[in-house]
Amino acid sequence: MQHHVVPVRTYLMVFVALLVLLVATVGAYYVDLGPLNIAVALTIALVKAALIVLYFMHVRYSSRLVWVFAAATVVWLIIMLGLTFSDYISRTWLAVVS
Repeated sequence: MQHHVVPVRTYLMVFVALLVLLVATVGAYYVDLGPLNIAVALTIALVKAALIVLYFMHVRYSSRLVWVFAAATVVWLIIMLGLTFSDYISRTWLAVVS
């Protein structure tokens, strides 16, 4: 099995990108975008997660089988979140009687 050697410059560039995205996350917290706040925060989080998975977990340079399992994990996460969210919005909330 041949290992791919990733240059240190690549890791530094990904690190800087993650720092920029961190600043964007903090900045998005202080800016009121109305209903877009959640979409912006989730988009930034997904980009950060993708960078971590691709570079620090070495999926970018792995075999296609690893890509299949990484994609299956994302699909499973979407299914589980979808089931959880559909359960959450389908409940009727009772008023608290004091």
